[in-house]
This record gives sequence, C-alpha cells and structure tokens, in this order.
Amino acid sequence: MITGLDHVQVAAPPGCEEAARGFYGELLELAEVDKPLALAARGGCWFAVGGGQQLHVGVAQAFTPSAKAHPALGVGNKAALETLATRLQAAGYTVEWDDAIPGTDRFYVHDPFGNRLELVA
Repeated sequence: MITGLDHVQVAAPPGCEEAARGFYGELLELAEVDKPLALAARGGCWFAVGGGQQLHVGVAQAFTPSAKAHPALGVGNKAALETLATRLQAAGYTVEWDDAIPGTDRFYVHDPFGNRLELVA
C-alpha cells in the first residue's frame, strides 16, 4: 500500500536548469539532488524538499505550464512563510495570499516557467 509521497514533478522548457536553480535552489533554498546518470541527459534538475521527498523539474519539449495543478510546499511557520513571500516579491515574483482555509497561512506563486506553487505554513 502507499506509504507516502516520494516526489512531485513540475515541467519546464528545454534549457530551464539555470532558472530552476535560481528559483528553487536560491530563492526557495532547496538543496539540489544529483540525478541518476541514466536520467541526467534528459535535462532538468531535482531538489530535496524534506523528509526524503523531492521536487523534480523535468524538461518537456512541448512545454505548457499547468494552470491549476500544483505542488504545495510546507514552510516551517508563519514567520518563515512571510519571509519567503518578501524574498520572492523582492525578486520580482507575484505572491497571492489565500485565506480560504481557516487557520492556514498560505500563498501562491508561479515559478519562472509559469507553474503554480502553493506555499503553506
């Protein structure tokens, strides 16, 4: 039976690696994980999310960002979430706060490729 989530993948266009490392690695502070040699030639890059889980940025030749589907990344607490929102806004990203779930602090942001991400504390 299913015991957890191993990884989630978002798609990106060919040549995305530098922008992915800047957004996911530098702004979101996710550590990059080496891809297996058999997959490295496909492009993209992988990042550790915590608890052994990963976020994969995979290359799609006919890339179109997802309008609705998205990963939700947990952030330690509200203060860290606010700090992250400020950092993203300073880098030119639009942050959309959402209070639709009582007691949950969260916002949406789009990565450099137009993929929607939810960050939640």
